[in-house]
Amino acid sequence: MADNKRNIILTGDRPTGPLHIGHYVGSLKRRVALQDSGKFDEIYILIADAQALTDNADDPQKIRDNIIQVTLDYLSCGIDPERSTICIQSELPALYELTAYYMNLVTTARLERNPTVKAEIKMRGFNEGGVGLPVGFYTYPISQAADITAFKANCVPVGEDQMPMLEQCREIVHKFNSTYGEVLVDPQIMLNENTACRRLPGTDGKAKMSKSLGNCIYLHASREELHQKVMSMFTDPDHINVSDPGKVEGNCVFTYLDAFCNDDLFAEYCPDFSCLDEMKEQYRKGGLGDVKCKRFLENVLNEELEPIRQRRARWEADIPAVYDILKAGTMKARETTGRTLSEVKDAMKINYFEDDALISEWEAR
Repeated sequence: MADNKRNIILTGDRPTGPLHIGHYVGSLKRRVALQDSGKFDEIYILIADAQALTDNADDPQKIRDNIIQVTLDYLSCGIDPERSTICIQSELPALYELTAYYMNLVTTARLERNPTVKAEIKMRGFNEGGVGLPVGFYTYPISQAADITAFKANCVPVGEDQMPMLEQCREIVHKFNSTYGEVLVDPQIMLNENTACRRLPGTDGKAKMSKSLGNCIYLHASREELHQKVMSMFTDPDHINVSDPGKVEGNCVFTYLDAFCNDDLFAEYCPDFSCLDEMKEQYRKGGLGDVKCKRFLENVLNEELEPIRQRRARWEADIPAVYDILKAGTMKARETTGRTLSEVKDAMKINYFEDDALISEWEAR
């Protein structure tokens, strides 16, 4: 039977590069808060390297190089390996077997309707200019469903763009349970309450912050790198002079302030205002320049990132320990996912060598 009494979180990232502040406010910061809350029985964080290979098959070294990089990002943000299990997707064979079984529960038409898949296909240029769509990429909603259900996760904290993926996972769960019995746990999406954090735009104003577009601020960014990114950030193109009225909506500086700022920081870094609403009001009326807003944002981001930089420096000094954390977490995850696979095969009656009923049924004929 599906165990709905335990609170289990599964979340993770593709190791196609270092993590950026969009990952941080969209999911990672909340993972740390959920971990520290003590309300969850288990928390699994999956480094989805196999999924990353679906559109990086010609560059496996990039994925390999970023395994440790992403783990360092987790640890430096406050993920505690004593309370959260960090594991590597490709080292969990049960996930691939579950994916194969779930493929029989999903039609190609349903995959083609998935908004996240369609958006990603367009962004990466598949089916254009002779670039074919890899089957693995096409079916990654099914792979993601295998990841979530293998850990029996009932809570999945992700960004808003992943909502269609969670919906498809739930469809697979319902189809499997109605066909074979109540085995899989129905997961619920956990969105950030701060809507500005759900999908942080790129520094260039584009809808998505992405490593491939070069419009992101990495979590390990130095003060100098952060300064360059913030000062080149997209604002209101019509706000040419300080005296001009400006638009807050669609202005990256204010979107980032919505995500990161708290009113206490004004007293130290921008005492002309007591809160963000006052700053926005002044910007809309005119008389507030972009440079002043950007300098404030830079200070706000440094307040958030400096502890992360310091923890990262400590972990970077002991990479063998980071490797041991990954290995231990993956071994634990292998046991967990293996148990779920056994239950799935029992329900599907393909547990031929674990069920003596196969013999007794033939003998009774």
